[in-house]
Amino acid sequence: MKRFALISMILVFTTVNLFAVKVGEILPHIILSGKNGGLYDNRAWDCNSLKGKWHILLYMDPDAKEEAMPFIEKLNRANLSSKRYSTIAIVNLAATWMPNSILKKMLNENQKNLNNTQFIFDQTKYLVKKWYMVDNTSNILIIDKNMKVIYKKSGKVSAQEQKKILNLIKNSI
Repeated sequence: MKRFALISMILVFTTVNLFAVKVGEILPHIILSGKNGGLYDNRAWDCNSLKGKWHILLYMDPDAKEEAMPFIEKLNRANLSSKRYSTIAIVNLAATWMPNSILKKMLNENQKNLNNTQFIFDQTKYLVKKWYMVDNTSNILIIDKNMKVIYKKSGKVSAQEQKKILNLIKNSI
């Protein structure tokens, strides 16, 4: 019986890691639509839309935005070419106490002030399940034009890491 339990645990762990987002690998394909989320106007969002351009992908709990805000502010001041890179902010709506309608309205208004940023909404922690993003925190991914994950970080981004990420982007695009 112990042997069966051990084999089962190994299979579950292996299966979970097959779909996790990993540095050096292509981002696993997902579509956020319907009850799971999508764009502000309720249209589906397909991650294949990321092909052809570098992206900074932020998967964020709105209640933990202070973890990534210093980096986002530096990124906005960096004046990087919008022809070669953009920012995708995927908001984990299921991780906050705030009503979705109020949060979506606030973010839609903020989008006007954030150059080159598109907001996507995850209403059911779909990416926590599909990409194994860390829940209830900020996640940063750097994706190249072929959708390969170049960098991945969860939680607070130190000043040193912010410099590293910005240099990586500047030297790559």
